[in-house]
Amino acid sequence: MSAHDQLLVVIDPVARRSDGESVRIAKDVLSAGAEAKICLPDSPEEFARALSRRGARRPVVIGDDRALLHTVALLHRERELSGGALSLVPIGHPDALEVAHALGVPRSTPAAARAVLHGTVRRLDLLVDDSDGVVLGGLRIPGIPAVPALSSAAPSVWGTCRSLVRTLVRPAPTVLAVRALRLRVEADGVLLADVDTLLDSLTVRSVRGAAEVTVHPSAAPPRHAVARTLTVSGPDFRYRADGRLTGPVRRRTWTVRAGAWGLTLPRGTVPESVTDGLGATP
Repeated sequence: MSAHDQLLVVIDPVARRSDGESVRIAKDVLSAGAEAKICLPDSPEEFARALSRRGARRPVVIGDDRALLHTVALLHRERELSGGALSLVPIGHPDALEVAHALGVPRSTPAAARAVLHGTVRRLDLLVDDSDGVVLGGLRIPGIPAVPALSSAAPSVWGTCRSLVRTLVRPAPTVLAVRALRLRVEADGVLLADVDTLLDSLTVRSVRGAAEVTVHPSAAPPRHAVARTLTVSGPDFRYRADGRLTGPVRRRTWTVRAGAWGLTLPRGTVPESVTDGLGATP
C-alpha cells in the first residue's frame, strides 16, 4: 500500500463533542478507502504529538477552521509545510468553517471525506508574520467590524430594548464607535499611510503570491497596493485574522509565501479569495 493510501486522521475534540454523528461518517468513509490510523487527542499537546508521529502517513484533520489553523501553524514551526499536504473534513458551526469553505473544502461531510481520498493537492499562499504566526486568509485592522446602523424597519422593537436597558442599567450604555487609527503602513517599503493620517481600517488578503493591501483613510478615497511584505506600526492596535483577534501590538510585519502549503481539494476546485469578512468597507 502506498503512502498516499495511509492516513493519520486526527479528530479535534471540539468536533467530537459538537457533532459525533458527522465524525462517525467521516471515519467510516476514510477507513473504507484507505488505511487510516485514528487519533483522538484531548489537548493541544496531544494533538501536536500525534501530528509529529505521523511518519509517512498523510495528515487528515477532522474539525473546524481553528483546528486547521493549529495544524498549519504546527507544521510551519516544524518547517515541514512544504513536504506534503494536509486534508480537512470540516465539522463545526458554520461560522467556524468560513475559511475552510472559502478555500474550497466541500461543505458536506461525505463529500469532504471523499475529496481526501480522491482529490488533488493545491498549493496555497500563506501570510507569515515576524513572530512566526501564520494567516491562511485575510486580516483586518482594527480587529472588529464597524458597528452597523440600526434598521428603521422595527423602531418599536429597538425602542423597547433601549427602554429595558435604561431600566436595568443606569446610566444607559451607548454603542462604542470604532475610533480612527493613527498607523504607519508600508508595503514593500512604500509608504501608504503615516501616523498623521487618520485611518478607518486596513485590510489585507493574499492573492496569487502577493498581498493585496487596502488602506481606508477617514477623509480620503481608499489606497491600494500589491506587495510581498507589509509592515504596520504605531500606537497599540489589534487585528483579526482567520477568525482570531490578536494584539495589542505596536509593530507587525507580514510576508507572503507563495504556494507555501498544500491542501487536498476536489479535482477542478478553484479556491475563493479568503477575506475573513473583509470585503465591505467600514
